[in-house]
Amino acid sequence: MQERIPYGATVSTVRTECLNPFRSWSSPTGDEIKAALSMAGWTGVELSRRLGVDDRTVRRWTGDEKEIPYAAWCVLCAEANLGLIW
Repeated sequence: MQERIPYGATVSTVRTECLNPFRSWSSPTGDEIKAALSMAGWTGVELSRRLGVDDRTVRRWTGDEKEIPYAAWCVLCAEANLGLIW
């Protein structure tokens, strides 16, 4: 079982399979999305505004209710200095 990351906490890594090109990509967990948001210094609201999506959508991503699209994850990874994965 994966350890849960508290919202707002920073972590040094996200699973490497979440940082692959699309053909070998594994969708991040809600906790990994939260960690990337923290690394980027963004709130969920800020991410939603930058991507042009509803705040509720980001809450669904971070709550593991819905998978984050690859393109949205790429934007967040770039801002969080996790690399340009596309």
